[in-house]
Amino acid sequence: MTDKLLIAQSDGIATLTLNMPELRNPITDADVVAEICAAMDWLNADQSIRCAILTGAGKAFSSGGNLKHMRDKEGIFGGDAIEVRNAYRAGIQKVAKAVWNVEVPMIAAVNGPAYGAGCDLTLFCDIRIASETAVFAENFVNVGIISGDGGAWILPRQVGLSRAAEMAFTADPIDAQTALSWGLVSQVTPPEGLMDAALTLARRIARNPPRQLRLTKRLMREGTVASLDQVLELSAAYQGAVHQTEDHAEAVAALLERRDGTFTGK
Repeated sequence: MTDKLLIAQSDGIATLTLNMPELRNPITDADVVAEICAAMDWLNADQSIRCAILTGAGKAFSSGGNLKHMRDKEGIFGGDAIEVRNAYRAGIQKVAKAVWNVEVPMIAAVNGPAYGAGCDLTLFCDIRIASETAVFAENFVNVGIISGDGGAWILPRQVGLSRAAEMAFTADPIDAQTALSWGLVSQVTPPEGLMDAALTLARRIARNPPRQLRLTKRLMREGTVASLDQVLELSAAYQGAVHQTEDHAEAVAALLERRDGTFTGK
């Protein structure tokens, strides 16, 4: 492991920080891919984690691809057509799958520009909070490529087909207030208040029963690709399971007794 992804944990909340500020936090290098995927595996395995925040160090959230590596045909961008295809499969596409499939609720605290794969990385999170300095761009055509990380799948699901097409076809960036009006982010904060806002939201999430949080997220994920009948069947199975938990009994008791619940994940 390197220090390109910093991880902190407190009170059931994990904070992950992309940490290559001098390069604007690119996420296509093999070691960064490995660290992000390992972090998602850790979040899934550690049942004490109830919510996670993903942000970037420095002035940018993430520039997406490493432009110097693009220019020099290095790393994921090196080789012939088959080698590049395989590198995408083994690289940035693994990040998209790992972040999309992480079990805990994930908040993207977008502290600055999120371009290309960096923009898509925010979209694979559940909730986005933006600093006033945040900028979002689906700018792949601007560098002569296409979205290779699943952006064509996730962007229309987040902002609708027309807005997604506008972003992808023009490659023009949108600012935080536009992102808010389009529904790409749920709130905009001053730069100095971004992490406080993200932590406040994370605490509101983390106060709830952890197993039920993970299963609620899974149902919402399945709802993006499954039929209503499939989601209803899965919901019934999950419901049967959570009705047997101690946290369910505690939640009902807390409501009836007009007090806060104390949840253990059991």
